[in-house]
Amino acid sequence: MSSLTHSKRHRVGYALPPKKIQTFIQPSLIHHADQHNIDLIPIDPSRPLIEQGPLDCVIHKLYGPDWMSQLLHFSSLNPDAPIIDPLDSIQRLHDRISMLQVVSNLKVSERNQVLDVPGQHFFSDSETMMKNSDDLIKKLGFPLIAKPLMADGSETSHKMYLVFDKEGLEKLESRMIIMQEFVNHGGIIFKVYVVGDFVKCVKRKSLPDIKEDKLVTLKGLLPFSQISNLEEKTDCGGGEFDRVEMPPVDFVEEVAKAMKEETGISLLNFDVIRDARDANRTRVEMSAW
Repeated sequence: MSSLTHSKRHRVGYALPPKKIQTFIQPSLIHHADQHNIDLIPIDPSRPLIEQGPLDCVIHKLYGPDWMSQLLHFSSLNPDAPIIDPLDSIQRLHDRISMLQVVSNLKVSERNQVLDVPGQHFFSDSETMMKNSDDLIKKLGFPLIAKPLMADGSETSHKMYLVFDKEGLEKLESRMIIMQEFVNHGGIIFKVYVVGDFVKCVKRKSLPDIKEDKLVTLKGLLPFSQISNLEEKTDCGGGEFDRVEMPPVDFVEEVAKAMKEETGISLLNFDVIRDARDANRTRVEMSAW
């Protein structure tokens, strides 16, 4: 008498911000997971996590003390259920100073591509920044990118500005702010997504180049949400976009591996741009997932 054997199904819980759920939890992903004996279970962060099991694994991109407490409690009762990603590893990446330090610590082999990080300065408040504005401008020049220190996925953490002159600096009223140099990069950014050993690099349109003759016509500051107003100034049209070469696969994979080892994180993404002044100089920066 023969008997049918069925592979064990795995229940993977996911706790993501609503926008991330809309983006990533697509019917195609649910179907793909189902074909591999995986049930994707939405987690309600307003309810106790331990009451929403059983779960074989938890994938999360939520923050805050209450959620962290829930994860710690769940992990203590379910030590064999992986938490992706570990709390201690994620904490390190909640601010942009430590995120940049991660890239500075990467060990990659010598090659034609020079791995570099953007120059930046941190200021605790706008008053301190203005007191040091002359030194900031001398070191990084204009335009500058203004970013909040925190990179915790909150709405505030995504409020960024392109600053064109000292008047623009004076308009910044944020506390705990990062001022970062802007590098012309042909209006192209390479987004690299890492899931375990899987690495995917895609090409996207980015902030347009800002040449010296154009910079003198730009005043104040501009929120990233309005950057489309500068699109007419980019040289990267549709045909040219298609012709832009992707970075070498072995280089991207080596950086991804080094970043996983440095952070202890399995689910991450980072941005790669080519310095328009030197095609072999590659800027790498971690980005919020």
